[in-house]
Amino acid sequence: MDVQSIPPSGYSNNNKDSRLTSRMSPSDEEMEDKAAVVTVTRGVAQRVQKTVSEKASVERRFSPRLQNRDKSRIPSYCSTPEKESLDPVKDKVGKRKTKVYERRGRLTNIGDEQAQENGCEIPAPLGPSGVQCVDSVDPGLTGAQEKSAYARVKETLRTFNSHYLHFVQEEEKRCKKVEANDLKADHGTKSQKRKALEEENKRSSKRPDLKALTKMMDTKAILYPAKRFGDLPGIDVGHQFFSRAEMVAIGFHSHWLNGIDYMGNSYRKLEEYSGYTFPLAVAIVLSGQYEDDLDNSEDIIYTGQGGNNLLGNRRQVQDQVMERGNLALKNNMEQCVPVRVTRGHESANSYCGKVYTYDGLYTVVQYWAEKGVSGFTVFKYRLRRLEGQPVLTTNQVHYIKSHASRSLADLRGLVCKDISCGEEDIPIPATNLVDDPPIAPMGFTYRKSIQVAESVKLPMDVSGCNCRGTCVDPKTCACARLNGSDFPYVRRDGGRLIEAKDVVFECGRKCGCGPGCVNRTSQRGLKYRLEVFRTPNKGWAVRSWDSIPSGAPVCEYTGILMRTDELENVSENNYIFEIDCLQTMKGLDGRERRLRDVSIPTTTNLDRTDDKKLENVPEFCIDAASVGNVARFINHSCEPNLFVQCVLSSHHDIKLARVMLFAADNIPPLQELTYDYGYVLDSVMGANGEIKKMPCYCGAVDCRKRLY
Repeated sequence: MDVQSIPPSGYSNNNKDSRLTSRMSPSDEEMEDKAAVVTVTRGVAQRVQKTVSEKASVERRFSPRLQNRDKSRIPSYCSTPEKESLDPVKDKVGKRKTKVYERRGRLTNIGDEQAQENGCEIPAPLGPSGVQCVDSVDPGLTGAQEKSAYARVKETLRTFNSHYLHFVQEEEKRCKKVEANDLKADHGTKSQKRKALEEENKRSSKRPDLKALTKMMDTKAILYPAKRFGDLPGIDVGHQFFSRAEMVAIGFHSHWLNGIDYMGNSYRKLEEYSGYTFPLAVAIVLSGQYEDDLDNSEDIIYTGQGGNNLLGNRRQVQDQVMERGNLALKNNMEQCVPVRVTRGHESANSYCGKVYTYDGLYTVVQYWAEKGVSGFTVFKYRLRRLEGQPVLTTNQVHYIKSHASRSLADLRGLVCKDISCGEEDIPIPATNLVDDPPIAPMGFTYRKSIQVAESVKLPMDVSGCNCRGTCVDPKTCACARLNGSDFPYVRRDGGRLIEAKDVVFECGRKCGCGPGCVNRTSQRGLKYRLEVFRTPNKGWAVRSWDSIPSGAPVCEYTGILMRTDELENVSENNYIFEIDCLQTMKGLDGRERRLRDVSIPTTTNLDRTDDKKLENVPEFCIDAASVGNVARFINHSCEPNLFVQCVLSSHHDIKLARVMLFAADNIPPLQELTYDYGYVLDSVMGANGEIKKMPCYCGAVDCRKRLY
């Protein structure tokens, strides 16, 4: 179906127009004693070269491979989950002076007038985030670790989500074993033996997110293990956590269940906290656990901790006591120490059923005791939001969800109701609030699947697995054996990729399983509501109206599958995607290889001599200039939230792999979707032999400032 219009003007370089046992409930002292260790891991975004010729204008992207295919080798990077080198000489991360926050600050300087009204003495002015800012890097970080606080937060969450998905896989296997045991019990197993099986199942059951936290604690990977007042570096107002466990992984709130996080008496031993009376609260979570809570956004009536029924009906069953968190909030009021407030709200896209939004710093202005709704004594605390902070975002999230379900005709700047013209099961609207008059993203034909050029012949002799219905046992499934004798996906949330791989082998048309098989996750088309929107300096871009969990497939990069040496008019083509899976797997041209836990079929023969001619440029590519899907509009970012994954299903020829984009992070609604185009700085040469440079407008905190 043809979409007609003139190509968009103002094209810019960036337009591509992640119940505990007692071990999991450590005491405050145990949490306080944990060393401040930051685990730095590589991002999972695979960086991929894009192609245009040396004749393109400054606003066009260049492909070092197509431009200089006979002169040089330009590496394309594929990230691995291995830890980065701590050697600043070996590591490629350039040293830069980054403004970060001192590890322990005291009070905020915002809302000083409010504090003075309460009779509090105001200390010397500190940073706008509630902790002291210094124009230097964190003293605990050197060399390769000199990254922004935002990058370290993202890496920590990716580490947590990686652990989480691995434990989800373990839990799914355990459940299958339980089902098998129950089936045996139903066929005549003695009652005593059946009870023993049930007890064993209960003992082995444990939430994957809490297991992931245990792993983070054991490996000292909690980003901020020591508690502190005020904002935390890298967590701005509006930041969304997809579970309480994510908050613990960062150190934003140190317990996955308790609503009040506080600093215990052991902190009085530290010199920087001399003069304070402990305990002192650092954060609270509003999640509807108490029947007496009252939330009016800027003002909160918060119910103290203890005495409520933890089974879920929120009823108070006994009197509260002025100790622990309750005493901490009282001390906060008397010493004018602000607390972080996070609100939980329902979300079907979160595995725990809620999303938690950080809404900023609040002061405790009053407290009292009263008889609660159920007749028991409860402590009440009135908290007031400090002035001078960004506006509240929790209500905006609710607005987004309701706004997305309204009629498309009410969408501001709507220029096209569905750019797919009905090809996708979910319409993809386009909006433009930038151009006057507004234009639509047209001039191409939308196709949701790959179109194969006449010169390309796909292999047809691939064999499949003999599973029936759905693939269950990785030991007997032939496709699972190709993936390292395990399935690459978990079933949770409709299918999520556990980790980035060299290549993922999915079940195909020759397999005996059906479309519901977990090993066909990437073949099910769009499942999230996407929108193409116009940006001021990056052309068209893509965002989602839904939350997208890490590891979830977002879309395939479609277009015309063709031979690279048959490309025409390269100078005017900004949509060529090289399929360099083979080069990455062989580590050619400096590419960084991923985990090699896959078994390559012998028919692929990676080491045959014919492939050596492909060292400079892949043999095949996808041209989405005239035919493509929504992926052609996804922009570059130096800190992307998507990664590229090669997938094989209908055949096993790696040079002709499908190109899928997966979520690298838990992506909140309306965040722009991006991946790293992977250009190497100073890699593009002009006709005169001089290095060409193009600025980057991704806006990331750690932006490299140049696309190449």
